[in-house]
Amino acid sequence: MTPDRLNEHLRKTLSRGRVAESRPAGCPELSLYLFDPSVLEGPLSHDEAQAVVAEPAYWSFCWASGQVLARWILQNPESVAGKTVLDFGSGSGIVAVAAAKAGACEAIACDIDSAALDAAAANARLNGVEVTLCDDWNRRPEGVEVITAADVLYDPENRPLLAEFRAAAPSVLLADSRVRDLGDDCYVLQSVTEARTWPDLNEFEEFNRVRIYQV
Repeated sequence: MTPDRLNEHLRKTLSRGRVAESRPAGCPELSLYLFDPSVLEGPLSHDEAQAVVAEPAYWSFCWASGQVLARWILQNPESVAGKTVLDFGSGSGIVAVAAAKAGACEAIACDIDSAALDAAAANARLNGVEVTLCDDWNRRPEGVEVITAADVLYDPENRPLLAEFRAAAPSVLLADSRVRDLGDDCYVLQSVTEARTWPDLNEFEEFNRVRIYQV
């Protein structure tokens, strides 16, 4: 998978869009193809703004929770080493890539967005690892030992995922900056870290405080 393919995806949303290789400040150990903010030399046109809202290219940004969870995995490789790891809602693929770098026997990037899966494949290659792609959580491979997920609780309707993750694998690693109380005591707080979306979207400060939980 090449950056040209990612540019094709991005330009469906933003005609001026392109990706560039960069290292997110919250996880500088990894390189990613992400949105290049230098293309925005002027304000978005009405049509561009409408397109961005209608079909946001989430995969072209590396969200704070993904950066923090990826770095935590790199610093605690025993959490994934030798295991089959599935990253739910993988986006750019940073967490799946980190799991592969940390010695997972298989790292699976799971996302319903085909562009996100292309991004995960491209970013894995950029970092010298391989990831398996999965486009349907309900048809995920058997034998998953660790579920990872970052910033998937932005919608209250996603809260049941907490129990679903616990039922799907012996271990769960969750990073979140949106919900202060998960309401599930099985998720044990491991750390709290400040980070910002990369490239920076100037989000509310409360969304830059990332909590990592482990089951």
